[in-house]
Amino acid sequence: MTDKFTLGRRGFVGALAAGMALAMGGASMAQDFIKVAAVWTVPVEQQWASRLHNALMTADEQGKIDYVYSENISNTDYERVMREYAEQGVQLIIGEAFGVEQPARAVASEYPEIAFLMGSSLPPVEPNFATFDNFIHEPSYLSGIVAGLKTKTNKIGMVGGYAIPEVNRLMNAFKAGALSVNPDVKFSVSFINSWYDPPKAKETAFAMIDAGADILYAERFGVSDAAKERGILAIGNVIDTSADYPGTILASALWHGEPMIEKAIADVKAGSFTASDYGIYAFMEYGGSSLVVDEALAGPEAVAAAKAKQDEILAKTFKVEIDDSEPTSSQ
Repeated sequence: MTDKFTLGRRGFVGALAAGMALAMGGASMAQDFIKVAAVWTVPVEQQWASRLHNALMTADEQGKIDYVYSENISNTDYERVMREYAEQGVQLIIGEAFGVEQPARAVASEYPEIAFLMGSSLPPVEPNFATFDNFIHEPSYLSGIVAGLKTKTNKIGMVGGYAIPEVNRLMNAFKAGALSVNPDVKFSVSFINSWYDPPKAKETAFAMIDAGADILYAERFGVSDAAKERGILAIGNVIDTSADYPGTILASALWHGEPMIEKAIADVKAGSFTASDYGIYAFMEYGGSSLVVDEALAGPEAVAAAKAKQDEILAKTFKVEIDDSEPTSSQ
């Protein structure tokens, strides 16, 4: 078994508990739990949805919420499912509006008494449509540092789902991190135009390996399978899949949904939920994201470089820029 270290979780539990206590300070007379519904267009096992689904399941088990959900809902059926939950008297609806912005916002406008917290690339809308995104660009940058120092061919393949801001910013941050320590790295970038198509992602990754890539950025499921089969390394995204791909996952930028979910629940209970951007709770300073590195695969130089830059991020002496533009392959 290899050793791993985790970056970005410093003080996570204590800070989260303290923050929630403050957020709920005026809610001592609020009800013990609230009714929460989630609508997912993908299986709840899919990495993006799983981070929030797991956080909601934990809150349910702790008696904070009564949680129900629907998964694998098509874009054409999304509005109907949202409206059904709204009619059932839920107090908070969570989901992804990326492909259904207009219908999701239309439903929210019809139920101003319900809090909506939706993954979205567009701004919140008063009084009740709050937004979020997985802003894990900081650990993505750190994972790029590890990859940039580890590659031997100076060729890295990157496979993403859709070229939308929440994907683009992670890939751009990864590229920036790699180039900060190795300006000779070249990138091959491709999007499969699907949130869940492991076979397509795998085939795309194989083509990159055949072109010389010795590290793959696995924004989607399927990419790490290709890396494992061909005996090269992969960078994980959102969740830690190293147990499924031993000896393959070099590092992963992780998203922790708990800070955002806990804050939203507390706000609804306190009657203070507003149409704001909850995406900030994915930043490393809130414990919303972190980097995990396989120390044996990465080596001491990459480990030290990632740790040093993490310290700068947390001290606010270095800022990872947010670049939502579509990443392109190197010339």
